Amino acid sequence: MKFRIDTFTLLLLGAIVLASVLPVTGNTADVFASVGTIAVALLFFFHGAALSREQIIAGATHWRLHIMITALTFVFFPLAVLPINGLSEIAPSWMPEDLGLGFLYLGVLPSAVSSSIAYTAMARGNVPAAICSAAASNVFGMMLTPFLLLLLVSTSGGGNFSVAEALQDIVLQLLLPFAVGHALRPWLGGFLGRNENLMARYDKCVIWLIVYSAFSHSVESGLWQNLPAKAIVFAVVLCFGLLALFMVMARLLVRRFGFSLEDEAAVVFCGSKKSLASGLPMAKVLFSGHPGFGMIVLPIMCYNQIQVIVGAILAQRYRAKIDASAAAREASGT
Repeated sequence: MKFRIDTFTLLLLGAIVLASVLPVTGNTADVFASVGTIAVALLFFFHGAALSREQIIAGATHWRLHIMITALTFVFFPLAVLPINGLSEIAPSWMPEDLGLGFLYLGVLPSAVSSSIAYTAMARGNVPAAICSAAASNVFGMMLTPFLLLLLVSTSGGGNFSVAEALQDIVLQLLLPFAVGHALRPWLGGFLGRNENLMARYDKCVIWLIVYSAFSHSVESGLWQNLPAKAIVFAVVLCFGLLALFMVMARLLVRRFGFSLEDEAAVVFCGSKKSLASGLPMAKVLFSGHPGFGMIVLPIMCYNQIQVIVGAILAQRYRAKIDASAAAREASGT
Protein backbone atom coordinates (compact mmCIF):
# COMPACT_ATOMS: atom_id res chain seq x y z
CA MET A 1 0.00 0.00 0.00
CA LYS A 2 1.53 3.33 -1.08
CA PHE A 3 0.95 6.67 0.59
CA ARG A 4 2.10 10.06 -0.56
CA ILE A 5 2.15 13.44 1.12
CA ASP A 6 -0.56 15.62 -0.41
CA THR A 7 0.24 18.97 -2.01
CA PHE A 8 -1.34 21.04 0.75
CA THR A 9 0.76 19.35 3.42
CA LEU A 10 3.87 20.17 1.42
CA LEU A 11 2.70 23.78 1.09
CA LEU A 12 2.23 24.05 4.88
CA LEU A 13 5.70 22.62 5.47
CA GLY A 14 6.98 25.07 2.88
CA ALA A 15 5.34 27.95 4.75
CA ILE A 16 7.16 26.94 7.94
CA VAL A 17 10.50 26.65 6.12
CA LEU A 18 9.94 29.99 4.35
CA ALA A 19 9.03 31.69 7.62
CA SER A 20 12.16 30.23 9.23
CA VAL A 21 14.55 31.58 6.59
CA LEU A 22 12.59 34.62 5.34
CA PRO A 23 10.13 35.82 7.99
CA VAL A 24 8.02 38.94 7.43
CA THR A 25 8.95 41.75 9.80
CA GLY A 26 8.10 45.35 10.63
CA ASN A 27 5.41 47.08 8.57
CA THR A 28 5.12 44.10 6.24
CA ALA A 29 4.26 41.88 9.20
CA ASP A 30 1.55 44.37 10.23
CA VAL A 31 0.08 44.25 6.73
CA PHE A 32 0.08 40.45 6.77
CA ALA A 33 -1.64 40.47 10.17
CA SER A 34 -4.37 42.82 8.93
CA VAL A 35 -4.91 40.82 5.75
CA GLY A 36 -5.11 37.65 7.85
CA THR A 37 -7.77 39.16 10.13
CA ILE A 38 -9.93 40.16 7.15
CA ALA A 39 -9.37 36.78 5.46
CA VAL A 40 -10.48 34.89 8.59
CA ALA A 41 -13.65 36.98 8.89
CA LEU A 42 -14.46 36.29 5.23
CA LEU A 43 -13.77 32.59 5.77
CA PHE A 44 -16.44 32.34 8.46
CA PHE A 45 -18.77 34.56 6.43
CA PHE A 46 -18.56 32.08 3.55
CA HIS A 47 -19.03 29.11 5.88
CA GLY A 48 -22.15 30.75 7.30
CA ALA A 49 -23.54 31.30 3.81
CA ALA A 50 -22.71 27.77 2.66
CA LEU A 51 -24.16 25.90 5.64
CA SER A 52 -27.86 25.12 5.25
CA ARG A 53 -30.37 25.34 8.08
CA GLU A 54 -31.00 21.63 7.66
CA GLN A 55 -27.33 20.84 8.28
CA ILE A 56 -27.41 22.84 11.49
CA ILE A 57 -30.55 21.27 12.97
CA ALA A 58 -30.69 17.89 11.23
CA GLY A 59 -29.81 14.60 12.84
CA ALA A 60 -31.96 15.04 15.94
CA THR A 61 -33.56 11.63 15.36
CA HIS A 62 -30.17 9.94 15.90
CA TRP A 63 -29.51 11.83 19.11
CA ARG A 64 -27.57 9.06 20.89
CA LEU A 65 -24.91 9.00 18.18
CA HIS A 66 -24.55 12.79 18.17
CA ILE A 67 -24.33 12.95 21.95
CA MET A 68 -21.55 10.37 21.85
CA ILE A 69 -19.55 12.29 19.23
CA THR A 70 -20.08 15.59 21.05
CA ALA A 71 -18.98 14.04 24.36
CA LEU A 72 -15.80 12.65 22.79
CA THR A 73 -15.00 15.99 21.16
CA PHE A 74 -15.86 18.49 23.87
CA VAL A 75 -15.78 16.50 27.14
CA PHE A 76 -13.41 13.53 27.07
CA PHE A 77 -10.77 15.07 24.79
CA PRO A 78 -10.37 18.25 26.93
CA LEU A 79 -10.17 16.11 30.06
CA ALA A 80 -7.49 13.92 28.44
CA VAL A 81 -5.16 16.84 27.63
CA LEU A 82 -5.67 18.68 30.94
CA PRO A 83 -3.10 16.75 33.04
CA ILE A 84 -0.42 16.64 30.31
CA ASN A 85 -0.26 20.30 29.37
CA GLY A 86 2.79 22.44 30.07
CA LEU A 87 1.01 24.36 32.82
CA SER A 88 0.42 21.21 34.87
CA GLU A 89 2.74 20.18 37.69
CA ILE A 90 2.99 16.61 36.35
CA ALA A 91 3.99 17.68 32.81
CA PRO A 92 7.65 17.25 31.81
CA SER A 93 9.75 20.12 33.13
CA TRP A 94 11.26 20.73 29.68
CA MET A 95 7.86 21.13 28.00
CA PRO A 96 7.47 24.83 27.09
CA GLU A 97 4.38 26.49 28.54
CA ASP A 98 3.16 27.65 25.11
CA LEU A 99 3.39 24.10 23.75
CA GLY A 100 1.30 22.94 26.71
CA LEU A 101 -1.22 25.67 25.93
CA GLY A 102 -1.28 24.32 22.38
CA PHE A 103 -2.34 20.88 23.65
CA LEU A 104 -5.09 22.50 25.71
CA TYR A 105 -6.23 24.27 22.55
CA LEU A 106 -6.09 21.02 20.56
CA GLY A 107 -8.31 19.38 23.15
CA VAL A 108 -11.16 21.90 22.85
CA LEU A 109 -11.26 22.17 19.05
CA PRO A 110 -14.29 20.91 17.07
CA SER A 111 -14.22 17.90 14.80
CA ALA A 112 -12.83 18.18 11.28
CA VAL A 113 -15.69 18.50 8.77
CA SER A 114 -14.27 17.56 5.39
CA SER A 115 -11.95 14.74 6.46
CA SER A 116 -14.48 13.25 8.90
CA ILE A 117 -17.12 13.07 6.19
CA ALA A 118 -14.67 11.99 3.47
CA TYR A 119 -13.27 9.10 5.52
CA THR A 120 -16.75 8.03 6.67
CA ALA A 121 -17.82 7.96 3.02
CA MET A 122 -14.66 6.08 2.03
CA ALA A 123 -15.44 3.53 4.73
CA ARG A 124 -19.10 3.20 3.56
CA GLY A 125 -20.18 4.41 7.01
CA ASN A 126 -23.18 6.50 8.07
CA VAL A 127 -22.47 9.59 5.96
CA PRO A 128 -25.64 11.59 6.87
CA ALA A 129 -24.80 11.20 10.55
CA ALA A 130 -21.20 12.27 9.91
CA ILE A 131 -22.38 15.36 8.03
CA CYS A 132 -24.77 16.40 10.81
CA SER A 133 -22.32 15.75 13.64
CA ALA A 134 -19.29 17.35 12.01
CA ALA A 135 -21.25 20.42 10.90
CA ALA A 136 -22.89 20.81 14.32
CA SER A 137 -19.51 20.34 16.02
CA ASN A 138 -18.05 23.25 14.07
CA VAL A 139 -21.05 25.52 14.58
CA PHE A 140 -21.10 24.88 18.33
CA GLY A 141 -17.31 24.86 18.40
CA MET A 142 -17.16 28.55 17.58
CA MET A 143 -18.90 29.15 20.90
CA LEU A 144 -17.63 26.20 22.96
CA THR A 145 -13.94 26.29 22.04
CA PRO A 146 -13.16 29.74 23.53
CA PHE A 147 -15.15 29.04 26.71
CA LEU A 148 -13.62 25.59 27.22
CA LEU A 149 -10.13 26.96 26.59
CA LEU A 150 -10.66 29.72 29.14
CA LEU A 151 -11.94 27.13 31.62
CA LEU A 152 -8.97 24.78 31.12
CA VAL A 153 -6.40 27.58 31.26
CA SER A 154 -8.01 28.82 34.47
CA THR A 155 -8.00 25.29 35.90
CA SER A 156 -4.32 24.89 34.98
CA GLY A 157 -3.36 28.17 36.59
CA GLY A 158 -2.44 30.01 33.38
CA GLY A 159 -2.91 33.74 33.61
CA ASN A 160 -1.63 35.12 30.29
CA PHE A 161 -5.02 35.05 28.62
CA SER A 162 -7.60 37.88 28.45
CA VAL A 163 -11.18 36.65 28.73
CA ALA A 164 -12.77 39.93 27.64
CA GLU A 165 -10.52 40.41 24.61
CA ALA A 166 -10.91 36.79 23.51
CA LEU A 167 -14.70 36.90 23.68
CA GLN A 168 -14.83 40.27 21.90
CA ASP A 169 -12.61 39.02 19.08
CA ILE A 170 -14.59 35.80 18.73
CA VAL A 171 -17.88 37.70 18.42
CA LEU A 172 -16.59 40.31 15.98
CA GLN A 173 -14.32 38.16 13.81
CA LEU A 174 -16.07 34.77 13.87
CA LEU A 175 -19.67 34.72 15.10
CA LEU A 176 -20.83 37.98 13.51
CA PRO A 177 -19.44 37.17 10.02
CA PHE A 178 -20.88 33.65 10.29
CA ALA A 179 -24.33 34.99 11.26
CA VAL A 180 -24.31 37.62 8.49
CA GLY A 181 -23.23 35.01 5.95
CA HIS A 182 -25.99 32.64 7.02
CA ALA A 183 -28.56 35.45 6.78
CA LEU A 184 -27.42 36.04 3.19
CA ARG A 185 -27.53 32.33 2.30
CA PRO A 186 -30.67 32.72 0.07
CA TRP A 187 -28.60 34.93 -2.24
CA LEU A 188 -25.16 33.37 -1.86
CA GLY A 189 -25.88 29.69 -1.14
CA GLY A 190 -26.37 28.71 -4.77
CA PHE A 191 -23.15 30.36 -5.92
CA LEU A 192 -21.13 28.78 -3.10
CA GLY A 193 -22.70 25.40 -3.79
CA ARG A 194 -21.67 25.59 -7.44
CA ASN A 195 -18.14 26.68 -6.54
CA GLU A 196 -17.19 24.34 -3.69
CA ASN A 197 -13.73 23.81 -5.15
CA LEU A 198 -13.11 27.55 -5.20
CA MET A 199 -14.18 27.85 -1.56
CA ALA A 200 -11.93 24.92 -0.62
CA ARG A 201 -8.98 26.68 -2.27
CA TYR A 202 -9.80 29.85 -0.37
CA ASP A 203 -9.84 27.91 2.93
CA LYS A 204 -6.39 26.53 2.15
CA CYS A 205 -5.04 29.94 1.14
CA VAL A 206 -6.21 31.43 4.45
CA ILE A 207 -4.62 28.59 6.41
CA TRP A 208 -1.33 28.98 4.49
CA LEU A 209 -1.34 32.74 5.15
CA ILE A 210 -1.98 32.19 8.86
CA VAL A 211 0.80 29.60 9.15
CA TYR A 212 3.35 31.74 7.33
CA SER A 213 2.47 34.94 9.19
CA ALA A 214 2.27 33.21 12.57
CA PHE A 215 5.52 31.32 12.22
CA SER A 216 7.25 34.47 10.97
CA HIS A 217 6.21 36.22 14.17
CA SER A 218 7.28 33.23 16.28
CA VAL A 219 10.64 32.88 14.53
CA GLU A 220 11.35 36.56 15.17
CA SER A 221 10.45 35.93 18.84
CA GLY A 222 12.95 33.05 19.10
CA LEU A 223 10.75 30.02 18.38
CA TRP A 224 13.53 27.62 17.38
CA GLN A 225 15.82 28.81 20.15
CA ASN A 226 13.13 28.24 22.79
CA LEU A 227 11.67 24.97 21.46
CA PRO A 228 13.85 21.94 22.35
CA ALA A 229 14.08 19.11 19.82
CA LYS A 230 12.80 16.66 22.44
CA ALA A 231 9.69 18.83 22.86
CA ILE A 232 8.92 18.39 19.15
CA VAL A 233 9.40 14.62 19.43
CA PHE A 234 7.21 14.58 22.52
CA ALA A 235 4.48 16.54 20.68
CA VAL A 236 4.45 14.06 17.78
CA VAL A 237 4.38 11.01 20.08
CA LEU A 238 1.64 12.55 22.20
CA CYS A 239 -0.46 13.31 19.12
CA PHE A 240 -0.18 9.68 18.01
CA GLY A 241 -1.17 8.55 21.50
CA LEU A 242 -4.19 10.86 21.70
CA LEU A 243 -5.47 9.78 18.28
CA ALA A 244 -5.09 6.08 19.16
CA LEU A 245 -6.78 6.60 22.53
CA PHE A 246 -9.86 8.27 21.08
CA MET A 247 -10.23 5.87 18.17
CA VAL A 248 -10.19 2.97 20.62
CA MET A 249 -12.52 4.77 23.03
CA ALA A 250 -14.97 5.51 20.21
CA ARG A 251 -15.03 1.86 19.14
CA LEU A 252 -15.60 0.65 22.70
CA LEU A 253 -18.45 3.10 23.31
CA VAL A 254 -20.14 2.28 20.00
CA ARG A 255 -20.04 -1.45 20.69
CA ARG A 256 -21.14 -0.94 24.29
CA PHE A 257 -24.30 0.85 23.13
CA GLY A 258 -25.01 -1.50 20.23
CA PHE A 259 -24.57 0.78 17.22
CA SER A 260 -24.12 -0.59 13.72
CA LEU A 261 -20.75 -0.91 11.99
CA GLU A 262 -21.73 2.01 9.74
CA ASP A 263 -22.42 4.15 12.81
CA GLU A 264 -19.13 3.03 14.32
CA ALA A 265 -17.22 4.39 11.34
CA ALA A 266 -18.95 7.78 11.72
CA VAL A 267 -18.24 7.95 15.46
CA VAL A 268 -14.60 6.89 15.12
CA PHE A 269 -13.81 9.46 12.44
CA CYS A 270 -15.92 12.36 13.79
CA GLY A 271 -15.09 11.74 17.45
CA SER A 272 -11.31 11.44 17.08
CA LYS A 273 -10.56 14.17 14.55
CA LYS A 274 -9.74 17.81 15.24
CA SER A 275 -10.25 20.62 12.74
CA LEU A 276 -7.20 22.38 11.32
CA ALA A 277 -9.47 24.48 9.08
CA SER A 278 -11.33 25.89 12.11
CA GLY A 279 -8.44 25.62 14.57
CA LEU A 280 -5.93 27.89 12.83
CA PRO A 281 -8.37 30.74 12.06
CA MET A 282 -9.68 30.66 15.63
CA ALA A 283 -6.13 30.56 16.97
CA LYS A 284 -5.38 33.63 14.85
CA VAL A 285 -8.16 35.41 16.76
CA LEU A 286 -7.56 33.96 20.24
CA PHE A 287 -3.77 34.27 20.29
CA SER A 288 -3.26 37.28 18.02
CA GLY A 289 0.18 38.78 18.61
CA HIS A 290 1.23 36.04 21.03
CA PRO A 291 5.01 35.51 20.67
CA GLY A 292 4.58 31.77 21.19
CA PHE A 293 1.94 31.31 18.47
CA GLY A 294 4.07 28.83 16.54
CA MET A 295 4.34 26.56 19.58
CA ILE A 296 0.62 26.92 20.33
CA VAL A 297 -0.46 25.71 16.87
CA LEU A 298 2.23 23.01 16.59
CA PRO A 299 0.06 20.29 18.25
CA ILE A 300 -2.92 20.83 15.92
CA MET A 301 -0.64 20.83 12.86
CA CYS A 302 1.04 17.58 13.97
CA TYR A 303 -2.27 15.99 14.95
CA ASN A 304 -3.87 16.93 11.62
CA GLN A 305 -1.19 15.25 9.52
CA ILE A 306 -1.25 12.12 11.69
CA GLN A 307 -5.04 11.83 11.56
CA VAL A 308 -4.97 12.16 7.76
CA ILE A 309 -2.52 9.26 7.37
CA VAL A 310 -4.08 6.98 10.00
CA GLY A 311 -7.60 7.82 8.80
CA ALA A 312 -6.80 6.74 5.25
CA ILE A 313 -5.59 3.33 6.47
CA LEU A 314 -8.50 2.82 8.86
CA ALA A 315 -11.15 3.89 6.33
CA GLN A 316 -10.04 1.17 3.92
CA ARG A 317 -10.25 -1.44 6.69
CA TYR A 318 -13.76 -0.32 7.66
CA ARG A 319 -14.81 -0.42 4.01
CA ALA A 320 -13.69 -4.05 3.71
CA LYS A 321 -15.57 -4.99 6.92
CA ILE A 322 -18.77 -3.16 5.95
CA ASP A 323 -18.72 -4.62 2.43
CA ALA A 324 -18.22 -8.10 3.87
CA SER A 325 -21.06 -7.54 6.34
CA ALA A 326 -23.38 -6.34 3.57
CA ALA A 327 -22.48 -9.36 1.42
CA ALA A 328 -23.18 -11.69 4.33
CA ARG A 329 -26.62 -10.09 4.89
CA GLU A 330 -27.48 -10.47 1.20
CA ALA A 331 -26.37 -14.10 1.21
CA SER A 332 -28.55 -14.84 4.23
CA GLY A 333 -31.49 -12.97 2.73
CA THR A 334 -31.77 -10.47 5.60
